[in-house]
Formats: sequence, C-alpha cells, structure tokens
Amino acid sequence: MSKDIRIKKGLNINLVGAAEPTTTKAALSNVYAINLSDFHGLTPKMIVKEGAEVKAGEALFFNKKVENMMFVSPVSGELIEIERGARRRILNIKILADKTQEQLTHKIPDLAKASAAEIKGFLLKSGCWPFIKQRPYDLIANPETTPKAIFISGFNTAPLAADMDYVLLGKEKELQAALTAISKLSPGSVHVSVSSSSNSPLATMEGIVLHKVSGPHPAGLVGTQINKIDPINKGELVWTISPQDLVIIGEALLTGKFNAERLVALAGSSIKRPQYFKTKIGAEISTFLYASGVHDKKFRVINGDVLTGSRTRPDGHLGFYNATVTAIPEGDDYEFFGWTKPVFDKVSTTRALTFSWLQPKKKYDLNTNTNGEHRAFVVTGQYEEVFPLDIYPLQLLKACMVQDLDEMEQLGLYEVIPEDFALTEFVCISKQPHQKIIREGLDLLYKEIG
Repeated sequence: MSKDIRIKKGLNINLVGAAEPTTTKAALSNVYAINLSDFHGLTPKMIVKEGAEVKAGEALFFNKKVENMMFVSPVSGELIEIERGARRRILNIKILADKTQEQLTHKIPDLAKASAAEIKGFLLKSGCWPFIKQRPYDLIANPETTPKAIFISGFNTAPLAADMDYVLLGKEKELQAALTAISKLSPGSVHVSVSSSSNSPLATMEGIVLHKVSGPHPAGLVGTQINKIDPINKGELVWTISPQDLVIIGEALLTGKFNAERLVALAGSSIKRPQYFKTKIGAEISTFLYASGVHDKKFRVINGDVLTGSRTRPDGHLGFYNATVTAIPEGDDYEFFGWTKPVFDKVSTTRALTFSWLQPKKKYDLNTNTNGEHRAFVVTGQYEEVFPLDIYPLQLLKACMVQDLDEMEQLGLYEVIPEDFALTEFVCISKQPHQKIIREGLDLLYKEIG
C-alpha cells in the first residue's frame, strides 16, 4: 500500500526540447574520462599509473579515507592521462578505449543469505559504492556508518530531465536485486517515491515503502521527499540512490560485472531531434550531441539539467551521476530597458508583465541570460513560494554566508543539499548563487562538526 504526498509549493519550468521516447545507440567514444569534481570531498589515491592497461570494472583509485572504497574504469583500454591541477590535485582520469571491452568479473553474493557486511564488501570492491550518497553533507556514504533509512526518488521533475519511467523500462530484475541488497544496509525502511501519475517499474518492487508524490518541481527531488517522510535531525544519517545507479548496482549483483551503461536524455531547444542515447559513464558528449543536430551557432552544453547541471564543452565527458545532457542558446544578448516592457517569452513569479502566470502550461525557449546582475538580497517572499521544505530559505542562506554554525544547525542545514536551492536560485531577483552558498555552508559544517 502506498502513502500519498502532495507538494503544493514549487514551480514547473516548462521548456521546449524535451527528449522524445526513442533510443539510439551513441557512437563509441574514443576516450572516456572520470571527473574527480563529481566526488565532492574525496581524496583519491591512484592504484594504476599512466600507460597501464585496465579492464572495464578494474579499480583505478580508492578513497584515501576509506581504503576499500574502489573507483573503477567504465571501459577497458589504456589509462592515457592523469590530469592534475594546483598542488598536484587530480582533476581528470582519461582512458583510451580498446575494441575488446574485456570486463572484470567479481564473485557475486547470495542475496537471500548474504549479510550486510558481505553486501557492503561486494559494493565497495566492485566500484558500485560511490553511487550511494549520504545526507547530511551530500557526500559519498561512509560504509562504516548506518543510516536510519534509505531514500530513492523514482522520478525527476526538473526541466527537461530524463523520464525515469522510460529509462527503467525492462530493468525490473536489476532493480529488485539492488533493492533486496540495500535493504540489508539499514535497520530502517527503503522509501521509494514515484509520481502519482506515472507507471513506474519501481512501484511493483518488493521490500520497500512506496510513496506516490504529486505537485510541481521540486516534488521529484529526494530532499523534498525526505522532508515530508522522515526529516533529518542532528546526529542522524540517511542514504540516497538514483534509479539509474540502482540499475547498475543490481546488474553487478546479478552478473558480477560493473556495467557503466547509461540511457541519457539529450534535450534542449538547441537540439534538432531531442531523444535518448545509450552510452556509458564518462563518454565524450560529442558522440551523441551532434548526432541529433544543433540549431544554434552559440549554445551552451550543460552536464545535467538546466537548474543543477554544470557547464561543459561539446567535447566534454558525461558526468558520473548524470542522466541528462541539455543544450540551450547562449544568453549573450541584452535588452535595452527590458524590465519596463511587457514580454511573453520569459518565466517570472514576480513580474506581472511577463504574463507567465496566465499560461502555466506554455513551453518556453529560454537561454542562459540571467536578465540582471548580482546585488544584495531583496526580501520579496518569492523563495518561500517555491520552496516546499519546512525551512526558512532566506535565513538559512544568510546564516551560511556569515558562517554562523549555530544558526545553520537550527535552521535546518542538515536536511538540505545544493540542489534543493536550485529553484530559489532561479527565481532570485538578486542573482545570488544559492547552490554555491549552501555547498560552502555544508563544507564548513562538516569541517567544524563532522
């Protein structure tokens, strides 16, 4: 029996260019890359050197703080470059793929009899553990801790995000295997949320507590669901896993192999034929970006969705956790007195002259222009209109900026991660970098309190 959750506060940003439910196999990438910025707070320790031959699923480096946590190669080939930055910090690891695609196979545990320690050992060794994230702090989960519950959001309400119902179609065996295994890692429940209007394969799984969620974005964010189901208090931990990562975990548990395959939604108004591509983690984005054609000469490629993704180049590489790549026009144009005249092609929660409030279902072709400049916070109450968590967003942002640890704790920083503030950042007329502020606040809290 499911438990219904209705989200009232939020904002759906309807953009042109949603991916059509058709799948094309992307061209094979010559070079695959693992970007270390995907693993916030990680201190890596290399296992292999440049020039070494590796198999798909073979460990490349481990977490210096948790030495049995392995990070593996998505493909077989030659490790051709370890790109380093200041103080020899590792930025990227690049593998030149070969044609054999030989995979490393691990001994799989008996899911019916395996203990929590055996499941943890397999996930750590096989390279699947980095898919498990923890709150607070939005870091890779520490296997030496035990969460009070595990949360999985089976849908995504972000603009142009991949349709999880389509992506997960036919993956029932892998999903059930992963859910059976991870349920042994916590004394609490495995909470799975699906859209009340969807037909998700996750809704048929056993051993879970099912929640049907309705409402505007950010209803699909796992942070919103945690806040409504079982909020995080000081001293508590919860773990989260995305549905596509759950499939990789399940396949590893069934076959013993780390399969880095991803179904990626290529979306955005700059794409002529937005659709889904079957590729692998770390693949060159250009291998599927130009296959769909692009409209604009100047466009921005975003590794992820338009609210939380990071800017990248067309020859950049698919992020470790990303299931969406978006391309929208570059907003390098400026309107003279644009704020004084009526406009019909923009979204605003405060400006009546945009008229977007009259057309809630209209789709917009937005670009990257921020339509304003950075300024001090203006108190308008608009953050609270789109922020459904039981938290004061403006006060929490200010507490993070002034580094007031007591206020940060009392105002609920333990419950949130940067993506929870992506929508308030979008509607912010002060153009403040909300996600960056929250990330810095979490880092400070982790450093001082842990």
